[in-house]
Amino acid sequence: MIRAPVIRLPGYAPLLLLGAVAVLGGLVVLPLGVVFHDAFAKGVGAFFAALKEPDALAAIRLTLLVAAIAVPLNAVFGVAAAWAIAKFEFKGKALLLTLIDLPFSISPVVSGLVWVLLFGAQGFFGDWLLENDVKIIFALPGLVLATVLVTFPFVARELIPLMQDQGSDEEAAALTLGAGGFTTFWKITLPNIRWALLYGVLLCNARAMGEFGAVSVVSGHIRGETTTLPLHVEVLYNDYDFVGAFAAASILASLGLVTLVLKTVLEWRHAGELAASRRH
Repeated sequence: MIRAPVIRLPGYAPLLLLGAVAVLGGLVVLPLGVVFHDAFAKGVGAFFAALKEPDALAAIRLTLLVAAIAVPLNAVFGVAAAWAIAKFEFKGKALLLTLIDLPFSISPVVSGLVWVLLFGAQGFFGDWLLENDVKIIFALPGLVLATVLVTFPFVARELIPLMQDQGSDEEAAALTLGAGGFTTFWKITLPNIRWALLYGVLLCNARAMGEFGAVSVVSGHIRGETTTLPLHVEVLYNDYDFVGAFAAASILASLGLVTLVLKTVLEWRHAGELAASRRH
């Protein structure tokens, strides 16, 4: 029996590991520790009092509402786009891939600005919107549009490589046996991509709740109405309400930690499928 060769780590490997741990500690652990320390600096009572403020509750509700609208939209779009790109050949396929990647290459501020140029008072559709009393910018629709734009690549980019790797043989066999398109998708395609889809939705949700740049442009910073949780942190910090700011920031940090834990669990339990989704 042939034994696998034993790879010995070089003598300086512990130093590299120690350096990596130190960098991660300084860039990740230490800032998180500061956030939670300052959030509870004046006690647990002050922490919960800051979160019970009407503006804080409104910001939390708005953040959850925007994510609840944007994430399902991006999940549907991501699955449709991945299905089309992975299973079919058509003109404009390269352009569609480029458009999917576009939010990764432009500033989130620009992603918010495009909606202002379209739907703002001085925008392309501004006069019509004013005449019909339709409000998009500085309102919930604008927040949702900005969030959708910056987050829509996450689901599609997780699914496209996986679906390309799986091919179309199983779907073709099902169609040959008389299954309809919806049945084929529901019984064959969706079970094959469910964990990668969940992983993409998880990342999309984390980005949606934490988005600042694009949302800041279209929100108007109206307290209690268009201020999401990240914007609420900025407002409180600028007002020197440090306990309130760090209390709100601790909620976002906790969401990030929960996302990290779920992400790790998914990668551990379904490593093969998720690795295939990143193969390209």
